[in-house]
Amino acid sequence: MTAQEKAIFLHKEWNGKLETVAKSPVTTREDLAIAYTPGVAEPCKLIAKDPADAYVYTMKSNTIAVISDGSAVLGLGNIGPYAAMPVMEGKAVLFKEFGGVNAVPICLDTQDTEEIIKAVTWLAPGFGGINLEDISAPRCFEIEERLKATLDIPVFHDDQHGTAIVVLAGIINSLKVTGKKKEDCRVVVNGAGSAGVAITKLLLTYGFSNIIMCDKVGILSGSTEGLNWMQQEMVRVTNLEGRTGTLADALKGADIFVGVSAPNIVTSDMAASMNHDAILFAMANPVPEIMPDVAKAARNRQGRLGRYGRSGQRPG
Repeated sequence: MTAQEKAIFLHKEWNGKLETVAKSPVTTREDLAIAYTPGVAEPCKLIAKDPADAYVYTMKSNTIAVISDGSAVLGLGNIGPYAAMPVMEGKAVLFKEFGGVNAVPICLDTQDTEEIIKAVTWLAPGFGGINLEDISAPRCFEIEERLKATLDIPVFHDDQHGTAIVVLAGIINSLKVTGKKKEDCRVVVNGAGSAGVAITKLLLTYGFSNIIMCDKVGILSGSTEGLNWMQQEMVRVTNLEGRTGTLADALKGADIFVGVSAPNIVTSDMAASMNHDAILFAMANPVPEIMPDVAKAARNRQGRLGRYGRSGQRPG
């Protein structure tokens, strides 16, 4: 059984990866009277006097909503709210298993920015935080910013913040291994959606100054047509040399590649054209821009060419 077949089999067997488990016992009449009526009225009255008490007497203190509209799920694209549910369930499992945080998957049957903002605002009283997930750019930027301004609970967009934090951590460690300095590195970020923009912003904040962003059209610059408003903002602070061309052109002599785009779009030759001790983070999901073994073989080939010349012969 392949991994894909096993995933289908187990998801069918699980019939969903989550269930509701009661903390409060209800084995006696007294249990029922305390957990529900009439006892439940007492914490209700306290919360009515002071809404902050919801963090004391309800699950709000340790429960978040994982919310998506299904418009940008993994690398599968706009597959809708029903097909997004397995991913949102999976994210809720990660929150619980790795962080001890309760999470409820909520897939909204709308991709209208205003409707999503309203829906999340209406849901917010029951949660201690909002985790936005798999909402396409550039709508995701406006939704996040407006919810942060409106709500009194944390709002986190995993595709932006979660990805950017992990990528920066990985790059910091990679620089330690290669001995390179951030000031000297040329970085290529392929994919100018929510993840690519957030990664680029964080890398700029950390001190990487030479960053080129690429998308389906190739290198993004001030002359690129059809950019959305966020991409237009990003070309003002990236590609300061005004380079143009394809992703292959951008990768020549680059030190770091960050891919949050599409499967199998980086070839062996493209990886080999990068600078010595190049760092590659190919993260298209579920299939990366280049498979690790292909990238490693390309880098090894590049190393041999660098030592022995393009003919493959040792210098005499």
